[in-house]
Amino acid sequence: MIGGGNTAVEEALFLTNFASKVTLIHRRDELRAEKILQNRLLKHPKIEPLWFHELEEVLGDDNPKGVTGVRVKHTKTGETQEIDCKGVFIAIGHAPANELVKGKVEMHHGEYVQVEAGSTRTSIPGLFAAGDLTDHTYRQAVTSAGMGCMAALDAERYLAEQDD
Repeated sequence: MIGGGNTAVEEALFLTNFASKVTLIHRRDELRAEKILQNRLLKHPKIEPLWFHELEEVLGDDNPKGVTGVRVKHTKTGETQEIDCKGVFIAIGHAPANELVKGKVEMHHGEYVQVEAGSTRTSIPGLFAAGDLTDHTYRQAVTSAGMGCMAALDAERYLAEQDD
């Protein structure tokens, strides 16, 4: 598992249900995840953190196709090492593209546009938001597409109400 935030820690913990060992690779020596998640991760016997490292290359075979390991680089010394593994999961997070609306609409979790529950309406009448801009939980293309449809329907209803 590559990352150090909530998503990476949650996924590393989840992977312990299937793997005999999970290595969490992080570029610093402390995690950004919530303290309760950090405590669970650091106490888990199947999880080994690898501090001050970043992914350099995923290694694998062509026949049969599959991951065989990773090459990681120490962030301070530049020294590389290879680690055998059967899978690689990257959870390095993202920041929503909120530049257009930041400071203009209500936000939650610092960076996400707050929408009315069960809707895509924002704090500005006639402005609708969807997908990764509002969703700090799922952050998946399929949920973003569904929310995009919701926003289109909400906008259509809003415009129809303006004609009255």
